Amino acid sequence: MLILNKTAGVFFKPSRRKIYEFLGGFHFHPGKLFLHKLVLGIETSCDDTAAAVVDEAGNVLGEAIHSQTEVHLKTGGIIPPVAQQLHRENIQRIVQEALSASEVSPSELSAIATTVKPGLALSLGVGLSFSLQLVDQFKKPFIPIHHMEAHALTIRLTNKVEFPFLVLLISGGHCLLALARGVSDFLLLGKSLDIAPGDMLDKVARRLCLIKHPECSTMSGGKAIEHLAKQGNRLHFDFQPPMQRAKNCDFSFSGLQHVIDKMIMQKEKEEGIEQGQILSSAADIAAAVQHTVACHVAKRTHRAILFCKQRGLLHQSNAVLVVSGGVASNLYIRKALEIVTNATQSTLLCPPPRLCTDNGVMIAWNGVERLRAGLGILHNTEGIRYEPKYVVPFIISVQLYHKNQSLNFAFTVKVFIDILVVLEERLY
Repeated sequence: MLILNKTAGVFFKPSRRKIYEFLGGFHFHPGKLFLHKLVLGIETSCDDTAAAVVDEAGNVLGEAIHSQTEVHLKTGGIIPPVAQQLHRENIQRIVQEALSASEVSPSELSAIATTVKPGLALSLGVGLSFSLQLVDQFKKPFIPIHHMEAHALTIRLTNKVEFPFLVLLISGGHCLLALARGVSDFLLLGKSLDIAPGDMLDKVARRLCLIKHPECSTMSGGKAIEHLAKQGNRLHFDFQPPMQRAKNCDFSFSGLQHVIDKMIMQKEKEEGIEQGQILSSAADIAAAVQHTVACHVAKRTHRAILFCKQRGLLHQSNAVLVVSGGVASNLYIRKALEIVTNATQSTLLCPPPRLCTDNGVMIAWNGVERLRAGLGILHNTEGIRYEPKYVVPFIISVQLYHKNQSLNFAFTVKVFIDILVVLEERLY
């Protein structure tokens, strides 16, 4: 096998002793016989090093993860070279732990699946390089995985969900609405025009210096906002949801972040404190920000559900909305979306919180789905590359709306006002 040296993408052949040390770390059970497909999934798209072995029945046989959250909290955000080095230091151990826990030897795997897009270039490179080493060593098929396709299909591991279904992916790096029509068959309905909701929440948390708050010092920005919001009164601040006149299902968060930053600066002046100190109104700001994000996400999702139902793209009686990604673990936003699905006679499904954030299980399961469908299975990895930029090659994008054309379905302002009234009554 090959081991990474300190230059990204450059390898050298280790001694035979190194190979035996790596393989010796696994606890193989040669007497076991696997009669079904087994996929090893490897995920390094951002700041978590993760691996898992999943079978075609959806059984998670073994998994392991190393989180970099604590390190990046200290630096105030993810620094790509730091994330890369941490991936390098941990990927061999994580893969070994996942395989050992599964009691599956590399030779028994049906394929190796790995995230190749989108994400941080330096992080993606570590996972892809290590995976190709394994593929070459054990002569296994390789399945390149689109990170967001993996998030979208995770629900089919935990629930019996048939195509088609609507999927909302909301995280620190992504935000999109798509109609899942099959494995690798998606119709893009809307996406963020600028930053992702999780990114915005993290930036607001940093601007509020929540890492200095005794209750939030070990939490990520989004978690800190959600925690503090429970103690605040969102009515003390009035942030308007973005794009209220836009006749589409796209999202936008950068303008909202700018308004919030100006409000925080104003409150610092009023309270006579310098930037870097915690405002007395921090909890109220957190509550108002979270509520505004929830309303924005809910409204755009509501439009997408109505559009799909009106065009016959979703079942009228049992339409399903799947919400995944890191921000999907926010219970306040989940409640807002549940109110929307109840109002549209739809069903809301979310993977368990541990599968909403980046993990190896979703990558392995996506590999299983593709293996069963016979899609994207490579027996020759020559020329395979990672693609860091956020592109949607796995999604067939559709232009639902034009500048001079409004949506052709019964969406009225009153409908959503009714939903907002329910939000006021039921959230917290």
